[in-house]
Amino acid sequence: MAEKAVARETLFALRQTIARIEGRTVVDLHVADREPEAAGLAVRASGRDGMQILPIGPQALDGPMEGGLPLDAMTEIRSDRLGDAAAASGFMLALSTRLLMHSSSGAGPARILWIGDEAVAREAGLPHAAGLQDYGLDPRHLLYARPRRIEDGLWFAEAGLASGVFCAVILEVCGNPRRFGLTESRRLSLKAHSTGRPLLLLRQGGEEEAGSTVFRIRIRSSSAQSRRLPDGSVLGGSIANPVFQVTLEKSRLPAPVDIHLEWSPHDRLFSLATLLPVPADNKQTNSGAVLSPSADGQDRTSLLGSVVALDRAS
Repeated sequence: MAEKAVARETLFALRQTIARIEGRTVVDLHVADREPEAAGLAVRASGRDGMQILPIGPQALDGPMEGGLPLDAMTEIRSDRLGDAAAASGFMLALSTRLLMHSSSGAGPARILWIGDEAVAREAGLPHAAGLQDYGLDPRHLLYARPRRIEDGLWFAEAGLASGVFCAVILEVCGNPRRFGLTESRRLSLKAHSTGRPLLLLRQGGEEEAGSTVFRIRIRSSSAQSRRLPDGSVLGGSIANPVFQVTLEKSRLPAPVDIHLEWSPHDRLFSLATLLPVPADNKQTNSGAVLSPSADGQDRTSLLGSVVALDRAS
């Protein structure tokens, strides 16, 4: 184990040296422990093939991603199970809001194409206009398509990138379909690079898979943050901003980065979530029974009658 740790540190030091020589952003293994920074919308050129990047917000994530989200490549957002589909979709919508703000500020296309998956729609539901607006995203800027086959979804993604009317394209897939392999991933990656548009692959309930994505991020739901009141006390169990457990699985770092990010729909910004402990004496306002007992006793389980042995039918 000690030899592996030394080898990993040596490899990371070599990558740091190469990054300085190439003029790229130097990443840090302990970048997740830094203080959060203000999330800007200024696009910078990355040392990774000179691609354009958009800062996501906190340096704890932008640092390992060499500046932020690449704007001319494919990035994968995935969830381990369909139970986390809402969290992965929410994180994707937050990224879409950031992309729309950047594109609108530069007089670019203010539309996003979301290519949904039929199986995910049956299990997790469809985007709701009122919910999107409360999340900080104008539903008028989102075009949702739901093809029945993965082949049609791949064609939609290529056509959406080539059209030039969308600032980003979201391709949602369920699990690890056989007809979306390394060849199809490579073709979509090249299409995103040639058109200069970001392609966001949303893999719901899927496992890690080899592909041509620049980064792969795993999203899981996290608990809502406890709120500190003006008098200094902590309020737990209240309705708060969405919080995501973000794990950067694929990057140039030798080890994944695991952080918690909070999305503010009002400010449309990500920030590092500071988990505050919930006091033990924090009780709900209404601590009574959820439902009153039945007046006629029908809520009780009835006793079984006598067991009668029956002859076999054959």
